[in-house]
Amino acid sequence: WSSSGEMLATCSRDKSVWLWEAGYEDDDELEMECASVQSVHTQDVKHVTWHPSEAVLCSCSYDNSIRLFCEDAGGDDWSSFASLEAHESTVWACDFDSAGKRIASCSDDKAVRIWSCHGNVKGPWHCVCTISGEHQRAIYDIAWSKLGWLATACGDNAIRVFEEEHGNGATPDAPCFLLSTAQEQAHLQDVNSVAWHPKDDTLLASCSDDGTVRLWRFHLD
Repeated sequence: WSSSGEMLATCSRDKSVWLWEAGYEDDDELEMECASVQSVHTQDVKHVTWHPSEAVLCSCSYDNSIRLFCEDAGGDDWSSFASLEAHESTVWACDFDSAGKRIASCSDDKAVRIWSCHGNVKGPWHCVCTISGEHQRAIYDIAWSKLGWLATACGDNAIRVFEEEHGNGATPDAPCFLLSTAQEQAHLQDVNSVAWHPKDDTLLASCSDDGTVRLWRFHLD
């Protein structure tokens, strides 16, 4: 769902992204109407996520790319206004930071990439940081907490949390993220998803191919 609750986005192995508009009839029954179908990806679309405050949608795909969508000026349709390409394999997931000015993405190439826009969210986006060498297998999910921590779910059964370093030469155009903690055997099989609690910023949920969901408490040193 979009932050306004008025739009729903879905994605599929048929390479498409569908945008649905929510409305209510006279009897208060919810009705969903297809507002747009986007077919800009060339392979399966694995994940979609909305901007935290604006009507901007982000999708990632088996075609190694990330796409950003917004409504056209006339309001009659949606279109892709940016294609973010730097990953070398499937992009499994992406997430906006709380301000909506940066996107974190994770991939089958075992890397996390941080993308930033300067000013307008519909302006140019650039990859400003790559986190590599910390994951042993594909990274299936990524979640950005409101406090700025990045959690990853990995095919090596581990959960990792990264913290942004301030100072030591780090700048908004060249941020640095350091591994804060790693739970090497968080699950018995691939970790598929991670999600921060919306109000308790230290509580993280994870799920896995081992059939379990686990809750973790993240403590700063």
